[in-house]
Amino acid sequence: EVYFKNLSKQKQKEVMEKNVNNHKLRVCVATCNRADYSKLAPIMFGIKAEPQFFELDVVVLGSHLIDDYGNTYRMIEQDDFDIHTRLHTIVRGEDEAAMVESVGLALVKLPDVLNRLKPDVMIVHGDRFDALALATSAALMNIRILHIEGGEVSGTIDDSIRHAITKLAHYHVCCTRSAEQHLIAMCEDHDRILLAGCPSYDKLLSAKNKDYMSIIRMWLGEDVKTRDYIVALQHPVTTDIKHSIKMFELTLDALISFNKRTLVLFPNVDAGSKEMVRVMRKKGIEHHPNFRAVKHVPFDQFIQLVAHAGCMIGNSSCGVREVGAFGTPVINLGTRQTGRETGENVLHVRDADTQDKILHALQLQFGKQYPCSKIYGDGNAVPRILKFLKSIDLKEPLQKKFCFPPVKDNISQDIDHILETQSALAVDLGGTNLRVAIVSMKGEIVKKYTQLNPKTYEDRLELILKMCVEAASEAVNVNCRILGVGISTGGRVNPREGIVLHSTKLIQEWSSVDLRTPISDALHLPVWVDNDGNCAALAERKFGHGKGIENFVTLITGTGIGGGIVHQHELIHGSSFCAAELGHIVVSLDGPECLCGSQGCIEAYASGIALQREAKKLHDEDLLLVEGMSMKKEEVVSAAHLIQAAKLGNTKADDILRTAGTALGLGVVNILHTMNPSLVILSGILASHYVNAVKDVINRQALSSVKTVDVVVSNLADPALLGAASLVLDYTTRRIY
Repeated sequence: EVYFKNLSKQKQKEVMEKNVNNHKLRVCVATCNRADYSKLAPIMFGIKAEPQFFELDVVVLGSHLIDDYGNTYRMIEQDDFDIHTRLHTIVRGEDEAAMVESVGLALVKLPDVLNRLKPDVMIVHGDRFDALALATSAALMNIRILHIEGGEVSGTIDDSIRHAITKLAHYHVCCTRSAEQHLIAMCEDHDRILLAGCPSYDKLLSAKNKDYMSIIRMWLGEDVKTRDYIVALQHPVTTDIKHSIKMFELTLDALISFNKRTLVLFPNVDAGSKEMVRVMRKKGIEHHPNFRAVKHVPFDQFIQLVAHAGCMIGNSSCGVREVGAFGTPVINLGTRQTGRETGENVLHVRDADTQDKILHALQLQFGKQYPCSKIYGDGNAVPRILKFLKSIDLKEPLQKKFCFPPVKDNISQDIDHILETQSALAVDLGGTNLRVAIVSMKGEIVKKYTQLNPKTYEDRLELILKMCVEAASEAVNVNCRILGVGISTGGRVNPREGIVLHSTKLIQEWSSVDLRTPISDALHLPVWVDNDGNCAALAERKFGHGKGIENFVTLITGTGIGGGIVHQHELIHGSSFCAAELGHIVVSLDGPECLCGSQGCIEAYASGIALQREAKKLHDEDLLLVEGMSMKKEEVVSAAHLIQAAKLGNTKADDILRTAGTALGLGVVNILHTMNPSLVILSGILASHYVNAVKDVINRQALSSVKTVDVVVSNLADPALLGAASLVLDYTTRRIY
């Protein structure tokens, strides 16, 4: 695949030849703080390595030049870059007014620098107020702007600043497909967007090969072991400074109680940082034996520290972006990163309003190891960015063009150089068969594998792994990118831990089974597990009648009776993961015995097993077969024979089906009176036989206020597999606590 499908090879070659023969591209890289330098440094090294194409000018401003923030300009000098200009632009005060004044001071000083350097392109990173001053100055002085990491979504004023810079920038380098789509939705020119990945990932993905123990000991002490310390990095939230300071205080209290060695980095220069430092000193963090408080850690060393930490906590974008490359557990506090795409390693504590909540999050996350995530890059961003820079034609008009709706199809480069279909591996663990499928984002079952479900735990797990590995390999051939594995199984499931707590009697040796760990370890993919009834509800929510419906219930009518409840767009699991056991709603005190041990459950009347039981009774009394029916001697009596007999006029069979439909209808009425959903979806092989009976019972028995509920039959061909896929496709980049 070529990098830019919208540019012909010939045009690109001509532009590059012109740049080589006539003019080196003069690139100005302006860095404001330690965070943006970690993203810009790989690009700067790449530019410096190709002097035949580029001239590099480095401008340093912002908190780089402040002693309280570590004088981080020194690391730029240590990297052997010539700093052409140092601009002191920060007005101290660390409040909202100081931020505004700092932007104004930068705007006063930058024009003289830019007039002197006369760059062809200014590279601006991210969403800081300093970067807004850079972009504003360059735009007003007719200098082309290349913006790194546009199109992303987060909390605080940074979000608005990032999008403002996007509108000023002429070229865009984004890190994720979602960010690319956001840029397109913001009417940016498709031809000037590059999906490259995050430049810092070029370092991150090779970082673990280096010696790390000496770095850990240097920053945390000689007695510290890997995975047995915490890295804390928390910044003020400029749109709610008072709350963010309180949250920082609660975080420190929780870390003190948790009693693990902790490296605390000072906050950035945003409004509120001075108060946060006061909180640290008030609590004696700088002198506490368990804490090491530092203003700055060089990025190469910081990589090693977070890669081998037991946990990272705070609200830095580094936690939700870079740390995912190592699978290190992260606790993201508050709203500063709301909207960011994250891997499974990130646990969000949106309302970090109590010490206990943060402490509980630490207990959940500390010491875990998650699959590595490459949401933000594959380690090859810099070569793509350099090629993008070489393709810039300085003879093109400087004036930006916006692509207003209708938006064209995405035509910029994919990270893996191929147009892949984002997909999930779906596993359906039934009583008889074990099925694995590749399911696309649109709900298309691309490929399906079916095997008989083994009877023992060991054989079953071995077969699941074998089928998943085979399907994952085949996904490459059918051009699918597997985002994760979703598993639908009978019984009670703890979806948070991926453990089957208790299974149905149909699946033997399947209790207290950890499915997530062995499958995730084998495939290096995140794994989700849930009850088959809940999966059916998720399938309806994403692909079926439940799409866009706030409150609905799904009832599965098959071998057993199960279901799932969606309330306010979210699946209900219950306090002990036993919600929506709809088949065990009791509709008669002296009804037939159920497999659960109780009497009069819906499942004892309306399940496939119950109908088969009644069909056998009729058959034993010679009352099942009627004219038009025949059975072979060795043929097993089933629910299908009962349904066929009822259709052919067998009144006793018809009475049994009516009773079953009435029992199911009474259960639905109970659900309506308890949950008040706007929609009831009947799924499974018996749904079409019960739908009219259920509607009749609602009309007779339900309160008038709920009689208007819609009762429909599912139109999904395979809700179990689609539901398992939904676990992955809905939650691959979201995990909320």
